[in-house]
Amino acid sequence: MKPHAIKTVLAAFALALAGSAFAQTKLKFAHVYETSEPYHQWALWAAEEIRKRTAGRYEMQVFPASQLGKETDINQGLTLGTVDVIYTGQAFAARTYPPLAIGGAPFMFRDLEHWKKYSRSPLLEELMDAYYKKGGNKPLAVTYYGVRHTTANKAIVKPEDMVGLKLRVPDAPLYAAYPKVLGANATPIAFAEVYLALQSKTVDAQENPLPTIEAKKFYEVQSHVNLTGHITEMLLTIVSGQVWSKASEADRKVFDAVFKEAAAKCTDEIAAAEQQLVEGFVSKYRKTVVKSDRAAFAARFQAFHTGPDATWDKATYERLQAIK
Repeated sequence: MKPHAIKTVLAAFALALAGSAFAQTKLKFAHVYETSEPYHQWALWAAEEIRKRTAGRYEMQVFPASQLGKETDINQGLTLGTVDVIYTGQAFAARTYPPLAIGGAPFMFRDLEHWKKYSRSPLLEELMDAYYKKGGNKPLAVTYYGVRHTTANKAIVKPEDMVGLKLRVPDAPLYAAYPKVLGANATPIAFAEVYLALQSKTVDAQENPLPTIEAKKFYEVQSHVNLTGHITEMLLTIVSGQVWSKASEADRKVFDAVFKEAAAKCTDEIAAAEQQLVEGFVSKYRKTVVKSDRAAFAARFQAFHTGPDATWDKATYERLQAIK
């Protein structure tokens, strides 16, 4: 081969190596929340921060508002390879590892401080690690989703007020426990379809945290915001096993740090919004806000926590309750 030909080949080879060294991995981050909600804003922040901290090796596009599917779909997408990162509730993740659902059970936590300590506890770390070992997808962070309350077209003060109510719940088994124990009728409906279901009276009521009730405008089709406080909910940020297994140790540390930072900031924002919204629903939206008898509701769930429908064992329940 002539010298100039050799140089041409070497140059092409060097260019190919350089291209592979700086090859960009494109990722899809999917969730079911509106673009106006803090979860989406902090997902955008995380995507940009990961791009910066990896010198552009990862480009993450965020798909909000169920663009890539319902919550069940995006959970399946982690394994199928159709999505790379998701926000999801514990009850959905628990389809892979059932004990993880304990943190989303009705009246499991005494108050927000109890939940915060659980969110930083070795117990939750163990549960998330078991989920990873079972399904191969890696949970990295937990974000406070808020305390779930019940909207309806009537006041719900005591457990008996729930009897016969057609209550929309997310399409995951654990969420059905709240209406089931109280004698209401659980109606699973995808998150994106809830407003229409309330408007058409397919269901009588729904339950979500106050910031979500505002963001999805459920107050437009419901007259009462009942402060049942039945579930203290969190979202898991989960990276697909395919992405996690290919990432270098340095990049894994970036993902872990960024998602935890985003979760902490979003948690603070949601907690602050909850405090303001109780008054806001009365003054701004002219809704009737009802303080439900939470103690009476909680008493109805004591047997459920260690009963046959629990997907966790008694030892796990006792460890969670022992967190002070």
